[in-house]
Amino acid sequence: MIAVDTKDILFICGGAFEGIERKIANRLNTQVIGYGAINKTAHIDKNNLLQYIAPADLRSYGLIPEIIGRLPILTYLQPLDRKALRQILTEPKNAIIKQYVQLFKMDGIKLTFDDEVLDFIVDKAVEFKLGARGLRSICEAIMIDAMYDLPSTDKNTLHVTKKYAEAKINVLIC
Repeated sequence: MIAVDTKDILFICGGAFEGIERKIANRLNTQVIGYGAINKTAHIDKNNLLQYIAPADLRSYGLIPEIIGRLPILTYLQPLDRKALRQILTEPKNAIIKQYVQLFKMDGIKLTFDDEVLDFIVDKAVEFKLGARGLRSICEAIMIDAMYDLPSTDKNTLHVTKKYAEAKINVLIC
């Protein structure tokens, strides 16, 4: 074991913390009943409970006090909107769509997407509450069959339409 002095180390933790909203709601007692209940909970935005996060919520969620004590600043992030997800999908140098275009190019196949397919992928990520990480799994579900089948054929182009994408996603959902 090596002793490490952590007093000058900045800890940055992040995650989805699925279900922590219930812990926050319990602490805020948003289900108060009685004559004064409306006045006590009127100022609470029940659609965005994460803004009321406190160390006690992390403790009841399951984090140990030793970790919570090393986090002097506690904040939250707003979920990504459709515009941000679309940018993540297409704009960076290593964007997911650009990666697929390159992968197919390596097999001599020109890959193109309709704009409405990109919107469909973003809509599914929002619908399933998957965020940016979900974009890759949705793209994978749409592209996996073509990735394995097309290189062994004589086709040298693939144009992905919304109808094609919907068919691939519907197979997974049903």
